[in-house]
Amino acid sequence: MSTPDLVGSGMTSPRTRLRLVERLREQGIQNEAVLAAIAEVPRHIFVDEALSSRAYEDTALPIGLGQTLSQPYIVARMTEIIVDSGPVDRVLEVGTGSGYQAAILSRVCGTVVSIERIGALLDKARERLRLLNARNVVTRRADGHGGLAARGPFNAIVVTAAPRTVPEALVEQLAPGGRLLLPLGGEAQQLTLVTRDADGETTTSQVESANFVPLLPGVN
Repeated sequence: MSTPDLVGSGMTSPRTRLRLVERLREQGIQNEAVLAAIAEVPRHIFVDEALSSRAYEDTALPIGLGQTLSQPYIVARMTEIIVDSGPVDRVLEVGTGSGYQAAILSRVCGTVVSIERIGALLDKARERLRLLNARNVVTRRADGHGGLAARGPFNAIVVTAAPRTVPEALVEQLAPGGRLLLPLGGEAQQLTLVTRDADGETTTSQVESANFVPLLPGVN
């Protein structure tokens, strides 16, 4: 991958990025640290150059191998939910994909551990995160259903692909008071928040509708 222009110009310029931030604010994103992260992280480097002019549209974009870069609203919304609901000293992201969500999380969380099952995607994501000097992001190739217990427990777990049911292994890797945020379901998905209390009991609430690729097992 050639070294991308981190600043951008024209349709990838900082001014275009700020217009996206204002749209997100109008859509209800209120956490200023999250909005600042969206403004700072160059989304255009997380897609192929042919799609870079569309990087600051509020839409999902393909990244190859049947995977997508989530729309900025859902990235901001998921980040805001975990930041606003408790400590974020150690966060697990399931589904590195392009690396964009991890880059956003790196601006507002302590340590971000991000796992991805597809090796080719993970290699590209690592290169982008290095370019951004995201030193608090640790990446590993792993099956998302199993999480990464060796790096836990986690204050929060963010899942960027949809399982049919809540993976129990992820719940077990939550610290007391930890939150698991994930899209849940098949064709009809709900962004769902699972909170684990000090006794290991969980409460579940639905946040809003969502549309993610399925969370597949194994590594590739």
